[in-house]
Amino acid sequence: MRPNSTRIIRFFAMLGFCLASPILLSQGESLVQPGPDPNAEIAPYVTEEQPANASDLKTLLRQKIQYVFVIFQENRSFDSYFGTFPGVRGLFSQSEKDTPGFQQYILDTDGTYSKITPFRVGQDYGAWDLDDVNHAHNPMVEKIDIVNGQPLMDQFVLVEEGLHFNAQFPTLAAKQYGELEMAYVDGDIVPFLWNYANKFVLFDNIFQTIIGPSSPNAIAMIAGQSGSTQWVKHPNTAAINVGANAALSIGVPVEGDPDPLWGSAKDPLKKSATSDNQPINPHDNAKSAQINLTFASLPFTLTASAFESLTPQDLNGPADLADLQNDIPYLTKLNQASVKWGWYEEGYDAEPTDSNGVEHTSYIGHHNGPQYFGYVAGNPAISANLHGLNDFFTDTAADKLGSAGGVFFIRGGFQNQAGLTPLNSDPTVQANFQGDDDHPGYSDSQLSEALVAREINAIARSPYWNRCAIIITYDESEGDYDHVPPEIIAYDPNALALSRGPRIPLLVISPYVRAHTISHQLGDHNSVIKFINLICGLTALQDLPDEKEAQELGEKLYHQPNLGPEDGPGTPVGDLTSAFSVARLKGSVQPLPANYAEIPDPDLTSLPHWGTSPLTTHLHITPTDHGKTNPVPSDFNPRPTSQPGFKLTPTPTP
Repeated sequence: MRPNSTRIIRFFAMLGFCLASPILLSQGESLVQPGPDPNAEIAPYVTEEQPANASDLKTLLRQKIQYVFVIFQENRSFDSYFGTFPGVRGLFSQSEKDTPGFQQYILDTDGTYSKITPFRVGQDYGAWDLDDVNHAHNPMVEKIDIVNGQPLMDQFVLVEEGLHFNAQFPTLAAKQYGELEMAYVDGDIVPFLWNYANKFVLFDNIFQTIIGPSSPNAIAMIAGQSGSTQWVKHPNTAAINVGANAALSIGVPVEGDPDPLWGSAKDPLKKSATSDNQPINPHDNAKSAQINLTFASLPFTLTASAFESLTPQDLNGPADLADLQNDIPYLTKLNQASVKWGWYEEGYDAEPTDSNGVEHTSYIGHHNGPQYFGYVAGNPAISANLHGLNDFFTDTAADKLGSAGGVFFIRGGFQNQAGLTPLNSDPTVQANFQGDDDHPGYSDSQLSEALVAREINAIARSPYWNRCAIIITYDESEGDYDHVPPEIIAYDPNALALSRGPRIPLLVISPYVRAHTISHQLGDHNSVIKFINLICGLTALQDLPDEKEAQELGEKLYHQPNLGPEDGPGTPVGDLTSAFSVARLKGSVQPLPANYAEIPDPDLTSLPHWGTSPLTTHLHITPTDHGKTNPVPSDFNPRPTSQPGFKLTPTPTP
């Protein structure tokens, strides 16, 4: 039964938005701090920076940077990857009692409760391959445990455990899933990522935009929202859950993982020979396809004033352009040139990873943000910007990304082009963890960071390096534990928290960034959009007429000022400019050279990356848990489903 809309409006009016706090700086503490103990390779590049005038910094950035590359990965919380990286607000940056959720209850197979704390898993556990925990919208809201508007971050274990059994007591596998919530890795598992974090800029205060899985955050990456303004303008399209654990919702805002309408069995243009050009994995049928998205996004603003001239090519124009009616003439009047853009995703077209010659077998449609928008997917002139992953490498090598700059998103998928095999000796694990987008459950961390390194090497060896910024970030946190409470700024049609979710990693690489630096600047996926707006001179999505009208209506109806994108200049969301060095931008200090970013090609395919102890032998980094007891549960299994018989083989004593 649909909730009474009047009751929902009253709920929002009474809410009062008792907000949680992200990372707060102490008095006198800098927003940007150099990392501790740079090694001999890095130390010569570490500079003393003077405070920068914001206007000057933005002018310099526009002069120096024309290409933005977003390497968009899958499903890792900040603490699960960088919780022990020196200098960040991590698992051990404060006392245990001051770390939200550090101790959590777990239910044992005999019905007794005990407590569990974060623990490190390394190469002996084959921690490159971890099973997938639940990251659907409703369970994630339960995991972060919001009380009076404040996420307590303390129910990750019990909620996950409870999703895997329905008897009186949990099974061993159910308990192991609960334990998996508190597991974290370090540079011995992902040394390439720690290498980039050590050399460039790591942000430790970036949150997923939507509390939920991949699709809403893939959409938020290019739109700053997942459809709140469409819900406000068209209440009959609201995503109303029919059950407490509804996994899919096909309304708006998008909160689940339904496939895009375009290319699915429900595609209204499917029968047209001229329009059947959007892919779908042959193993998917997309019967629960998402409704058409019609609000503004980066593909719209990047197309700029040319968009109006392209609308006649839209094969479903009246539906696709419904919420751009005032935005289109607004952009046309600005008379701004289009900016080249591309979304490169593994499996979108014919790829080296196609299984037995069948296209799209490595493709994950619900990871492709632009494909959800009819004015992209249903317009051949605009959908031409969507490509397969291999096209990125061929386009970069052939210098086909244009001479005037552009914005390019890059994503992996179910397979890996390098043809690598996970180190795990179990044949089932080897077969099941062939992916390279870093998603637990099917991707291997080594294969995933090898793809990242291959992408960065390609950029570093291209003409684009001296004019680029590379952003490595994630769609969402996998539902894994992170200790920093997000600020709850918006609620959905069910009166459940919508934004923001837990922290995710974000790194910035460029010739012009500060070396060996940590930024505490607040942000989410809107931060990436803000940076792109700055570099490309785009109007903020939030400031477009249709979006502005919808957000004003959302505040009027639901007393919520944040139903929509937050990429405008007046929002508290950061724009990633804290990563950059004024000295390098001005030329008083040399830009970071391309070889500083490169990882030798042979290292990419030599597993494990940099051997059995890369933290010691290559990175020379001491994690913040060094010397602490590591409380790995005695029955822990990193793969309760994929390798149920896993048993740790003790390391021989020297």
